[in-house]
Amino acid sequence: MMYLEFSKEEQQSLYYERFHHPHPRVQKKMEALWLKSQKLPHHQISKLAGISPNTWRSYLRDYQEGGIEKLKEINFYRPQSELENHRSTLKAYFQKKPPATMNEAISTIESLTGIKRSPTQVRKFLKSMGMRCLKVGQIPSKADPERQAEYQKKSSNRG
Repeated sequence: MMYLEFSKEEQQSLYYERFHHPHPRVQKKMEALWLKSQKLPHHQISKLAGISPNTWRSYLRDYQEGGIEKLKEINFYRPQSELENHRSTLKAYFQKKPPATMNEAISTIESLTGIKRSPTQVRKFLKSMGMRCLKVGQIPSKADPERQAEYQKKSSNRG
């Protein structure tokens, strides 16, 4: 069992933060350490706070490293794509030459960066850059070629 000494100010701060901090995860950390300040054993603190012994040990390590302020930090793991390092290059390239298909975008990204990604990942990355998929229209099967030619002739005379 790890022995920690808590001052009256720290105990009051832990007591206050366990109810008033805006993030519930920090409230749980404060609750666990407040229980420790009340000299409860570690297994009982884990049970009362609803955390695993490993999580409880990480809370203790954080407290030893930086005190109550370290416990208030919220660090969620947010992985970033390797493509982020090439964002500006890819964005400039795709603004000049937008890909017609997803497979074209995949092969272009692979040739420019050497990074191969699945269509889903490429689609998500392109969307994060502000690009979007365009829907392609279809010509009806019973279209009249003469009327189409007439329309094209009229529209080219206007310009």
